[in-house]
Amino acid sequence: MAFSPDSLAPFLDQLRKSRRCYVAYSGGLDSHVLLHALAGMLGGDAVEAVHVNHQLSPNAEVWAQHCQQQCDQLGVRLISETVVVNLGGQGLEQAAREARYWVFQKLLREGDIVVMAHHADDQVETVLYRLLRGSGVRGLAGMPQRRKLGEGELLRPLLQYRRVELEDYARRQGMDWVDDESNFAIDLDRNFIRHQVVPAIAGRWPDYAERISHSAGLSREADNLLLSMAVSDLESMDEKGERRGWSIALPELLDLSVPRRANLLRYWAESRGLAVPGHRILDTVEHELLTAREDASPLVSWADVEFRRYRERLYLLPAVQVNDVADEITWALDKPCRVAAGGILRAQKVAGKGLKDSAKHLTLKLRKGGERCRPAGRDGSNTLKKLLQEAGLEPWLRNIVPLVYIDEELVAVADLWVCEGFQAAPGEDGWQFSWQLN
Repeated sequence: MAFSPDSLAPFLDQLRKSRRCYVAYSGGLDSHVLLHALAGMLGGDAVEAVHVNHQLSPNAEVWAQHCQQQCDQLGVRLISETVVVNLGGQGLEQAAREARYWVFQKLLREGDIVVMAHHADDQVETVLYRLLRGSGVRGLAGMPQRRKLGEGELLRPLLQYRRVELEDYARRQGMDWVDDESNFAIDLDRNFIRHQVVPAIAGRWPDYAERISHSAGLSREADNLLLSMAVSDLESMDEKGERRGWSIALPELLDLSVPRRANLLRYWAESRGLAVPGHRILDTVEHELLTAREDASPLVSWADVEFRRYRERLYLLPAVQVNDVADEITWALDKPCRVAAGGILRAQKVAGKGLKDSAKHLTLKLRKGGERCRPAGRDGSNTLKKLLQEAGLEPWLRNIVPLVYIDEELVAVADLWVCEGFQAAPGEDGWQFSWQLN
């Protein structure tokens, strides 16, 4: 089908209502057609172009200048950002993409939209690329037309148009665009698919784009069904917010089939804004964590996330934030105090509860071993190790629990208990503690 600015009419109402409308603008054919069409329909003042200079080409500065010239002609403000592409053990394509999306997320606020020029041929390449990587139905659904990105939204209005249709429009309009020489380097996976695989497919199946788009749509439907099932399953798992992370009931989880468990665990991590576990991680959970002895302290980790198991609960834990805190901290009770592993200890004055108001400054320490305590109301003292086990504090938190001292005497253990003799009497001012790790 032929492309014209009128092709964007179904999206104009949403774009006009946005707080800010950004256009991802490389200066190449696709993004220039998109910017030209939107500026013509909305007006140059209603859109802002965002150019990301990855510093990967000797022509990068020339492209940036070209983008500025084109935006000047269209009366569009250009935001130009230079980034450093950090490979970090991943491929160049993925690293550049992450740097680019980081720029967009940094800009977007609630009500903002960034519009991207991905088209039908990009969608074909994406589905084939993900197929060859062994992706599931979500990956094979391809790029969604819209999705959340940071505080705003990402929109792709050109997904039904082929590149040749965009190029035909650009030539009729006498447009000028840049060509990235890296697009022809077939050592990059997507370029190999574009220049070697797709032409071979097209020679056999001329309607390949429609076929692949149809399969992507079916995959999207399947993914939506799996999402609905995961939402329903999580509601029956007795999810709880913990001091650090969240937990669900292990017996209820084990009642599900293996594929359904995997579907739930992926959704659980995603719903909490954490990295989604892949197939290998989920296999490890299934064959090692869920079958391990309780006293083995089973742990499976990936990215900055962990699954742990304790007392018939499965825990989803974000990575511990490493912060530099002294072994001993002097604490003025009227201010929150940063403690180990990114934790915060707070105190609030409450009548008749908590630590009696006998000292304005306390000392916080971590466990060294051998500490004893007699919680208020108990007949005798016991080792801190035994008391923490009785209290059901998760094993991975026991070495970072903040201990409260007055003159070298242990008087409280975080917000778990106050030691006998140091509790506030009825009607007496006391300090009630709150230890937070999330």
